[in-house]
Amino acid sequence: MPELRIDPFPSAAELDALWSAAWGTPAPRDFSSILSRSLAHIGAYHDNQLIGFVNVAWDGGIHAFILDTSVHPDMRRQGIATRMVRQATSLARERGAEWLHVDFEPHLTGFYRACGFRPTKAGLIKLV
Repeated sequence: MPELRIDPFPSAAELDALWSAAWGTPAPRDFSSILSRSLAHIGAYHDNQLIGFVNVAWDGGIHAFILDTSVHPDMRRQGIATRMVRQATSLARERGAEWLHVDFEPHLTGFYRACGFRPTKAGLIKLV
């Protein structure tokens, strides 16, 4: 079972390799400046190789946001993303977040519901 590491600060090359495999595109930028300002981030490692990642961004107060949930395609359907999101949720609470939000595409509704997320009455406005 992959090991979860809290705030691991993977190298740009590690994140780029995972991002390319998971999303089919190169990583949009070097994540080091982003991760240094994040509330938390979780890396999943198998044989010391980064195979999963999730970032918890925040506003510096009580709102945090799940971003970039990624698992290498060869390692999917093993519960890795669920474990990472649940660990991220726990860390966000421990570190003072009272609200944890996640934006996702409709086909991931079941996944995020299984991780404990529920819709709110606040509604969403998409920036176009």
